[in-house]
Amino acid sequence: MLRRNGQCYQIIKDSITGSAHPVQPPTNVFQPTSVMVLFVFGNESVNIISSDNTSGEKFYLDTLPPDENPGLIFIQKADIKGYPWRNQMAFPGGNCDPDDASREATALRELEEEVNISSENVEMLGSIGHFQTINNKDIEAFAGIWKKMGDIYFDPSEISRIFRIPVAHLLTIHHDKNFTGRRPDLYELVYPYDDVVIWGVTAKIVHHLMEIMLPEIIPFCDALSYGR
Repeated sequence: MLRRNGQCYQIIKDSITGSAHPVQPPTNVFQPTSVMVLFVFGNESVNIISSDNTSGEKFYLDTLPPDENPGLIFIQKADIKGYPWRNQMAFPGGNCDPDDASREATALRELEEEVNISSENVEMLGSIGHFQTINNKDIEAFAGIWKKMGDIYFDPSEISRIFRIPVAHLLTIHHDKNFTGRRPDLYELVYPYDDVVIWGVTAKIVHHLMEIMLPEIIPFCDALSYGR
C-alpha cells in the first residue's frame, strides 16, 4: 500500500513540481476551464453532506472513512436528464469567470463552490498542465493537498456523489492495462472503480498524473502490488 511516510509524501509533491506538463494550446481556440486535482491523506473521517442551495436544507449522506494511504477526490455529476455531463466522473472545477484573478483562482473558487473546501484548506502544488476536450475546452489542472478541515457539502442538482479513490488503485489499473509510456485512445483509456468509470478528459488527467508519479513512487512506497 502507498502510505504517507515522509518519502512517499515528498515524492508525490516532487513528481508534480519537478515534471514537464502538457502546454497551453492557442488561447483563441479553446474556452479556458480549470479543475482541482486534490490529494487527501489522514486518519480522520470526513462527513459528506447534501446541501440544497435553494431551501438551505442539509442532509447527511455518507462519510469518507479514515485512510492513511493517499487518495484523490472525484465528483460524479448529477443524474439529470439532458445534463451534458450526466453521471460523469470529474475533478471539481469549471469555466473561468472574468473576475477570477488567474486559472488557479478559478480552480480554487470552483472547489469551494462545489464541495465546500476553501483555499485556506489546500496546500497548492501547482499546475499539472493543459488538457483539451472534444467540445473545445482547455482544462488546466491544478494539484493540491487537502488539509481535511471541515465537512464536504455539495448541491445535489449538480453533483450526485463524492469519491475518494486510492492512488494505489489508479496506479494498479495504469500498470495492469499497460498504459505506461503510451497514450491510449479515448475508448481504451478508462479507469474503473466500483460501479463507476473514469474516462474522457478526466482519464487524460489521471493518465498524466500516473505517468509522472509511477517512476518515482515505486522504489520508496511499499507497492508494486499497489492497492492489492
